[in-house]
Amino acid sequence: DDRIYMGLDDAQVLFGKEDVANVFVVQTTEGADTERVAEKITEKLLKSMEEEEFQVFTPEQLLKQIGAILGVIQIVLASIASISLLVGAIGIMNSMFTAVLERTREIGVMKAIGAGRKDILVLFVVEAGSLGAVGGIVGTAIGTLFAYAVEYGAHLADYYLFSVHADPVLMLEVILFSFVLGAVAGFIPAYRAAALKPVEALRYE
Repeated sequence: DDRIYMGLDDAQVLFGKEDVANVFVVQTTEGADTERVAEKITEKLLKSMEEEEFQVFTPEQLLKQIGAILGVIQIVLASIASISLLVGAIGIMNSMFTAVLERTREIGVMKAIGAGRKDILVLFVVEAGSLGAVGGIVGTAIGTLFAYAVEYGAHLADYYLFSVHADPVLMLEVILFSFVLGAVAGFIPAYRAAALKPVEALRYE
């Protein structure tokens, strides 16, 4: 594709840097202690270079650094997600309280023709859950598009190791969780609607 592999001597001549090599990759023998090998390499390099002129990394150290970075990212994303869920739940609850007030007479009519408290409760809980599910679907779609956009940008910058995989099962779980969250947030308004007395509901203006 857009990469060329060549011998070190040829590369140094081609780029006019015959005494320069910016990276050495060392492969150890099976069973060797990588930490001890890194120490020996450091000792050798210190004989001809200053300590601040080079860095020696083992695979374990690189994994720890990557893990630390990913851990911070996960904490930040989890915090943002928690705040978003809380705001979304409060929004659904407010919407359902408003819906109950606006449909008070409708609730009275339903109760007058035979609807029970359970029927009213289920109706509003399902409605609140549906609002949450719609939010989950929209959020999942936007998040997936954003992730693929980041992947596309990474590939343009030659970071081909960065890839995005959309898991349909995980998406369904997120949408289901959004439904449950919406239903829980809407339970109190639904309970309030179910507790309305038919006569008072029909008189409501």
